[in-house]
Parts: sequence; C-alpha cells; structure tokens
Amino acid sequence: MGAIHLIRHGQASFGAADYDQLSSTGIEQGAVVGAELLRRKIRFTEGRTGSMARQRATAEIVLDWLGAGAAAKEDPRWNEYDHVDIVARHGGGALQDANDPRGYQEVLDASLAAWVRAGDDGPCAETWPQFAERVRGALADLVAVLRKGESALVFTSGGVIGTLAGHLLGDPAMGLLQLNRVTVNCGITKLVTGRGGVTLVSFNEHAHFEGRAARLLTYR
Repeated sequence: MGAIHLIRHGQASFGAADYDQLSSTGIEQGAVVGAELLRRKIRFTEGRTGSMARQRATAEIVLDWLGAGAAAKEDPRWNEYDHVDIVARHGGGALQDANDPRGYQEVLDASLAAWVRAGDDGPCAETWPQFAERVRGALADLVAVLRKGESALVFTSGGVIGTLAGHLLGDPAMGLLQLNRVTVNCGITKLVTGRGGVTLVSFNEHAHFEGRAARLLTYR
C-alpha cells in the first residue's frame, strides 16, 4: 500500500498584521516534526503544499531536515478555507485579537457552522460544498500518482485535514466542525491507499510535542 502523511502547518501569527506567517513557535514546530519524520525514516516520492506562506514555510523547514533535494509541488487546492471571508459573512466581521484568542475562536466556530448550513446558497466566495469538493479532488489526484509502496508528504491546514478525515469516516462536515478544532500545529495524519481505496489509519499524531517539546504544543 501507499501512504500519505498530512502535516498541519506550524503556528501562524495570530493577531499580527499578517496572519499568514509562521510565528517563532511555528518555526520551532516545523523543526520538531522534521526531526520526527527523519527519525521514522520517512522516504517520500511525492510532496505537496498549499500556496499559503505558512504552509510553504513549514514545507521548507521539514524538507530541509529530511535532506530532500526537491521542494514540494505547490497546489492551492490544499489551501485552508478563507476564515476572513467566512467570519465577515457569517460572524459580523470580527477581527483576531491577540488578547482574546478564545473569543475569536468562538466566533469562528459559529461562523463555520453557519457556512456549512448555508451550503451552495451561502454568500462566501467559496461555499462549503466547493471547499469540500476541491480538497477531495486534491487528495484524489495525489492518490492517482502514487504507486504501490510509495509515500507522499502534504503540508496543509487543519480545516483541510479535518474535512478529509471526516470524509473518510463518512461525515466531512463533522470533520470540519469537530476534528478541525483539535488538530495541533505540525501534527501528523496518516492515510494509506490500496485496492480498497483510501483509509484513515491515524489522526493528529503529536507525541513529538510531549516531554521536552511540550511547550511547543499549540492548536492555533
């Protein structure tokens, strides 16, 4: 069977002028997950990253640890949902506040639920069904190029990972609204591919952020 490792990006810069940049913690997290994949002797034949800066920067850090000669191929279908647009349309346009991350998370959670309920009739530039379809398409195209025994690394975001995990469990909306909330920065989710299709075998692995690295465990 083939294997696909979905890596959530390192912590972004919540509350900063440009959210789409790794924080100093995010940079450290990238190094830790890179070391973990090196320890596991992961050898991949395909690499993918979304086009967001936090995803690409995480990919660069990890691939440097793995000694990979080639960069991951950029595919914007692995990008996260547009939280700014979703909150603007469904959450009153609340802004990130570094002093109240929990308050913003509550607004975002309610906005995502409203986004899902709105379906194709929603006001956002990308509706929930469109988002779910594009991430499923990105996965399907990656699976199609993997041969027996080959592995892939994908650098993406929590909403994408949660949605795909939910999809493989039979409920993509549950994945977005529940699994997405508990994904850790630089956590590892593993899928395997074979004659029976794609199977979720592990979700959100983060033992590499236990012990001495526990200070680096973040969810947002």
